[in-house]
Amino acid sequence: MKLSIVSPVYKAEKTVEKLCARIIESIPSDFDTYEILLIDDCSPDKSWQKILELSQANEKITGIKLSRNFGQHYAIKAGLDESSGDWVVVMDCDLQDIPEEIPNLYEATKEGFPIILARREVRQDNFSKRLFSKLFYKTLSFLTKIKMDGSVANFGIYSKEVIDNVKQLNEPMMFFPTMVKFVGFESKGIEVKHSSRTEGESNYNYAKLFKLAQDIILANSEKPLVYIVRFGLIMAFLSFAVGIVSIIRYGMGLITEPGFLSTIVSVWFIGGMLMLTLGLLGLYIGKIFQTVKHRPNYIIQTKTN
Repeated sequence: MKLSIVSPVYKAEKTVEKLCARIIESIPSDFDTYEILLIDDCSPDKSWQKILELSQANEKITGIKLSRNFGQHYAIKAGLDESSGDWVVVMDCDLQDIPEEIPNLYEATKEGFPIILARREVRQDNFSKRLFSKLFYKTLSFLTKIKMDGSVANFGIYSKEVIDNVKQLNEPMMFFPTMVKFVGFESKGIEVKHSSRTEGESNYNYAKLFKLAQDIILANSEKPLVYIVRFGLIMAFLSFAVGIVSIIRYGMGLITEPGFLSTIVSVWFIGGMLMLTLGLLGLYIGKIFQTVKHRPNYIIQTKTN
């Protein structure tokens, strides 16, 4: 039986060697062999040089270098497509996902679950990141009707059957947790420890996080369009009702001077809503445009081993 470990690498020259060493020490004895797939997402530091050194020293470590920075979840997909294990572990490279938890994840699969998700007991992130993450997952759960757990990220172990189905998904906007949810296999979450970041800082700033959240919601839900339509209908009904009331009041002589301020405010409000609606439609059309071009989700520049 073979275990594959997939880890996207970005600005991790100081951690990738420790990551591999700890993974190798943590591989359960049930597995006859293993492979570690390190996907360099065009990191600007010397991560690729470290991956080359590691793969030369150990033929079971495979380095995959993407031609440019495609993003974390596209790098994960590249690793999954190259994986061949009976079970696949996906984890981050910054050592916040603890390799020593891999045996616990695998042990839980013996209960018959094809997906075991690592639920972080206490997230070792700053308050603002935890708050943003909680709001995002609640919003995503509401808009997609898919229950998302904010304590779960990419870390987990997945059966070959699950990964084979995930490999078939070639969407223009990829987010690994929703891809796993989409394939629909039974899953279980277990509590694991979460480590604080030992080197560097997160590569996701607030602008990137907001862009990622926007893309994920647009790719997985049409509810924003539905709510815009409903809001438009409510506004049309209210406008009609206010118009009828105004006509009645004018006939009764209760309106002697037309209101300038109310007119301007109404025009600005309706204008803003129209721009919002057109902008939202434009975003969805943009996603359709990306889809119909059928471009690859990633491009591999080179591989080792």
